[in-house]
Amino acid sequence: MNTIQLRYFASIREAIGTGTERLSTAAPTLAALRDELIARGGAHAEALARGKAVRVSLNQAMADESAALADGAEVAFFPPVTGG
Repeated sequence: MNTIQLRYFASIREAIGTGTERLSTAAPTLAALRDELIARGGAHAEALARGKAVRVSLNQAMADESAALADGAEVAFFPPVTGG
C-alpha cells in the first residue's frame, strides 16, 4: 500500500467538495488510481468519469495515466485549461 496526497482543482474540486485528501491505495498506476476513485461512486465517479477530459500530474509534473505510483506521491486531477 502506498500513501499518497491527492489534489483536486477547479471544477473537479467543486464537484468533489474538497481540494485535498490523503489516501492509502494499492493502485500501481495513475489509471488504476483514477478507476479506484471512480468506484467510490457519487461525486468522484461523476467528476473523474472515463470519457471526461481530465488532466493528471504526478509530483507536480504532467503525467500519462500509465505512470507508476510510489509511496508519498502527490497526484493532482484537473480539467483541461484553455486560454484566449
